[in-house]
Amino acid sequence: MNSREMFASLGSIIASLMFVWALFQQYFPYQLRNQIEKYSQRLVTFVYPYIQITFHELTGERLMRSEAYSAIENYLSSGASTQAKRLKADIGKNNQSLVLSMDDHEEVAEEFKGAKLWWASGKNISKSQSLSFQPVTDEKRYYKLTFHKRHRELVLGTYLNHVMKEGKAIKVKNRQRKLYTNNGSYWSHVVFEHPATFQTLALEPEKKEEIIDDLITFSKAEEFFARIGRAWKRGYLLYGPPGTGKSTMIAAMANLLGYDLYDLELTAVRDNTELRRLLIETSSKSIIVIEDIDCSLDLTGQRRKKEKKEDEEENKDQKQKPGGGEREARSSQVTLSGLLNFIDGLWSACGGERLIVFTTNHIEKLDPALIRKGRMDKHIELSYCSFEAFKVLAKNYLRIESHHLFPRIGELLRDVKITPADVAEHLMPKSASGDYEVQLKDLIEALETKREEEARKIEALGKPEADRTKTMHES
Repeated sequence: MNSREMFASLGSIIASLMFVWALFQQYFPYQLRNQIEKYSQRLVTFVYPYIQITFHELTGERLMRSEAYSAIENYLSSGASTQAKRLKADIGKNNQSLVLSMDDHEEVAEEFKGAKLWWASGKNISKSQSLSFQPVTDEKRYYKLTFHKRHRELVLGTYLNHVMKEGKAIKVKNRQRKLYTNNGSYWSHVVFEHPATFQTLALEPEKKEEIIDDLITFSKAEEFFARIGRAWKRGYLLYGPPGTGKSTMIAAMANLLGYDLYDLELTAVRDNTELRRLLIETSSKSIIVIEDIDCSLDLTGQRRKKEKKEDEEENKDQKQKPGGGEREARSSQVTLSGLLNFIDGLWSACGGERLIVFTTNHIEKLDPALIRKGRMDKHIELSYCSFEAFKVLAKNYLRIESHHLFPRIGELLRDVKITPADVAEHLMPKSASGDYEVQLKDLIEALETKREEEARKIEALGKPEADRTKTMHES
């Protein structure tokens, strides 16, 4: 039999088998098919000496990314670069290197203490059933480990523990921190590259050291939180006038601890359910930030009675206008109760090692239930620029630690309320010569002008009172 006849016979056999299988699927009763498939799988298992373990990317009804999957992905990155023919590349730490991993449907082999093992990557794709002009595909990735059954104890014990430990260590080594923002109930990210540190933060040294100690103590307190029965998280409330460095403080926190940042925009969240989903999808070792919490949503309830009538009238107008219903549907329905549950309810315990940071310019507008201890554990006031903060700015901008004009600036800062952002603007280079005395004199002039303006305002406010006193004496 020549090769052509052999391939023809093989094709005929395969076609016959497919025909028989189609008849089996079409006409055999479900119960009988189920029994045949069950016993056939047992027969294959009895003959086939290999065991397979599948590690799926998502767990908990697609709510969380599996830590085991992430660890395996990192662990295989070194072996994949030498064996796999198709690779995926990502930017590594500090944009200095590429991190390679296996592409979908690739396989690499490994030997561990005499045991031969095979890792394969896979992906299942299914289209969503929602009505849309652009159907969304649902991708479910996984890794599959195959090994001989005689190595069961070695693989399930020593080997998998080795993979998890090495994978987590590689993740820390190659980790590129990210800045996330939410689009509805989904996170998107960019690489986090903010250079702020506590060394460059314009703040009094005592307060700075207090915050650093608190952050480091929190990051090492996993056993303590487990012992007292609390979720491993901590809330920070940063408050003060605009320009006092609240956002810079958050960036310094992230750089100190090596955490990711999640910038949560509450007005883009549809309801409490979406808020919970966003929380669950945040990773451990992260900072969840809600900036200007007093402006994000009306969570205090103080204005609801006043605005209720206006809202009803506005809703009537929207129903009469084209697209009014769509606008109503897109408005955020996040409530104070939902936000409180987000901070310290049952859902807040999902994951671990998180900081939740609120910022506000007007702390008096916030509901006391939102900022009480236990939710916002540490309140940090970032106020106007002090002389100590100015010296930090002078060191950062001008690279000087002392100057004969410093005492004059210190005297003016005691009398004038000016933010660190305004001070920094006056310390920016004004010419290519690099003469820092020009910046210092410019700052002194601005402080003196501001002091005169404040004195005139005080005088203007006090004059009507003096006129009323004079009139009363005359009468």
